[in-house]
Amino acid sequence: MAETPQVQGREHNAPTVIVDAVDIVYRVQGAGATAGRGAATAALGRILRRGGTPGARTVHAVRNVSFTARKGEAIGLIGTNGSGKSTLLKAVAGLLPVERGRIFTDGQPSLLGVNAALMNDLTGERNVHLGGLAMGMSREQVKERCQEIVDFSGINEKGDFSTLPMRTYSSGMAARLRFSIGSAKDHDVLLIDEALATGDRSFQKRSEARIRELRERAGTVFLVSHNNKSIRDTCDRVLWLERGELRMDGPTADVLKEYERYTNQDR
Repeated sequence: MAETPQVQGREHNAPTVIVDAVDIVYRVQGAGATAGRGAATAALGRILRRGGTPGARTVHAVRNVSFTARKGEAIGLIGTNGSGKSTLLKAVAGLLPVERGRIFTDGQPSLLGVNAALMNDLTGERNVHLGGLAMGMSREQVKERCQEIVDFSGINEKGDFSTLPMRTYSSGMAARLRFSIGSAKDHDVLLIDEALATGDRSFQKRSEARIRELRERAGTVFLVSHNNKSIRDTCDRVLWLERGELRMDGPTADVLKEYERYTNQDR
């Protein structure tokens, strides 16, 4: 398991994210604990009971994970379904609390996922403007880059969809637009959850090239994907999570070799 070094070193290789012995735990209310009771009553009961909530279930999603990410790295997160990849990204982004351990970031992490919020009743173009402003771009910058963002997403390849409400988009079109908006700005730390799983091979190639550009501009990129080829083509380092534990951390080729051996065992 990776150890956490001190935050120091040359600028181009400086740490951007340090995850130090992190545990993340979900507590899920069991169906039996609230049967026949209103939600408000059940919530009050949980507050008043000091001995824990009968019927609650604890899910230990991430267990004692440690690693350090540095400027210019593109790091893939792999693992079978339910291994804790997306949960870990959300914690690094500050969207989930940790049960134990600490997470340090240099700069503002930005989480880009296929479920990133856009407004379904607004057009694609309007969402580009709002998304750019939300990331800190000026109105002039958004205006200058709007067409470029739309073209990159490819949503207009089969019609003038950029002027239509987002609710008319397929899930793939919406995901491609989210990626295009989120990657239009340089980020200190960009966290990408499955965005490259959408679209055809042409869009995937554009996305992989965009990630390489972000790395070259001294950012750090994390990519969650079940597509090993995208990981292989994009990332120079891979973290393999399994059942919430960091099973391996190393060069992409080495980790993918072991991961593919593991996933092929049951076939």
